[in-house]
Amino acid sequence: MHGEIITIGNELTSGRTVDLNSCYAARRLTAAGLEVTRIISVGDDSQLAAKFLKRAVTRSGFVIVTGGLGSTDDDITRVIAAESLKRTLRPNEQLLEKIRAYANARKIEVTPSLEKMAWLPEGSKLLSPEGRVCGFSLVERGVCLYFLPGVPDQMQLLMDEVVIPEVLSHCKGIPFTGQRILKVYGLSESAIVEIFKLYQGKREGVEFGFYPHFPENHITITLKGTQKLKVTTELDRIESELTHLFGVHIFATGNLTIEDVTGLLLVEKDLTLSVAESCTGGLVGHRLTNVSGSSKYFQGGVVVYSNRSKVDLLNVRQETLDRYGAVSDKTAREMARGVRERLKTDLGLAITGIAGPDGGSHEKPVGTVYIGLADGTDIFWGKYRFWGDRHKVKLNASVMALDWVRRYLNGDPFLPGV
Repeated sequence: MHGEIITIGNELTSGRTVDLNSCYAARRLTAAGLEVTRIISVGDDSQLAAKFLKRAVTRSGFVIVTGGLGSTDDDITRVIAAESLKRTLRPNEQLLEKIRAYANARKIEVTPSLEKMAWLPEGSKLLSPEGRVCGFSLVERGVCLYFLPGVPDQMQLLMDEVVIPEVLSHCKGIPFTGQRILKVYGLSESAIVEIFKLYQGKREGVEFGFYPHFPENHITITLKGTQKLKVTTELDRIESELTHLFGVHIFATGNLTIEDVTGLLLVEKDLTLSVAESCTGGLVGHRLTNVSGSSKYFQGGVVVYSNRSKVDLLNVRQETLDRYGAVSDKTAREMARGVRERLKTDLGLAITGIAGPDGGSHEKPVGTVYIGLADGTDIFWGKYRFWGDRHKVKLNASVMALDWVRRYLNGDPFLPGV
């Protein structure tokens, strides 16, 4: 079973919005063992969109259309579907009631713009009858057509809960597809590619992928087979071999993030963490608190951007700042110790650096970052030089700092350097 994806919207073809929907849909469909042969983006042009939809029906087993299901004038997907498939638009009473209930609960008027969202091509089936999100499907000449909202989280919900299970129910003989994602940090892309190339030829029938995801790099392992157990066993073996090759640089698998892994280790070790940030401006604290339940181990953070705040809040010595500067190993170490003592945690993590584009010097160029980690007995520190614009320096520094905690908790050696 193969299909295609059509995304609709001027915001996509103009570049104002990144097309996340086609990427997500293609990835999930492929992982399910289905094949995506085309991905097409078209603006709010009803004639052109109808042309693509008609062609898709003649050559695919299923078609996914996203975008254009809202209440504004440029939401024309319903009209496109009705005209290209020669079906009359009719009000769906079930959806109309849901829209009215939505409006009444929020004390807003049920306008014609809202009501138009309930007008669907004849023969349509609601994808979410309980009314959580908007979407419908049609069958045209044996081809399954799915019309999904353009809002990414709504679209993803329908893809995972409705579309993929339904498409698979129409298929027979699709081999089981297994996939693993290994996330790597701390190795250059060229180093990863060389290891990746050497290993690639050792496993027939296995598809490897290498995807930069700054500042991380992701490796995918995909294998198809008729027996799920056999595929899973082989993937376990390959994952183990790659983990051995890349060592401590593999920090997570699947959907886990660096903050997820760090949090799990802190819970496992029953340790608490506090953070003192200068150049990252609270980014590490933000990442940590993105994880549900992080209050179990993350006690708090302090953004000490100025020298005065470093002295007043963390007891960094003025002498240290005058002699070595705010961006130095001495300051990073005193920040780590200070935040640990101030917030009474097991570990204190500190980051100070020059994110740029200004503020650099010959001795301390833009991208220079120092990290400190205090545990009550020792204070570790490392110096790094990160490249890229301000955003990339901050992002890289935040990941490196969290990776320090991860590696400390795992008993892995640190590899600080410029």
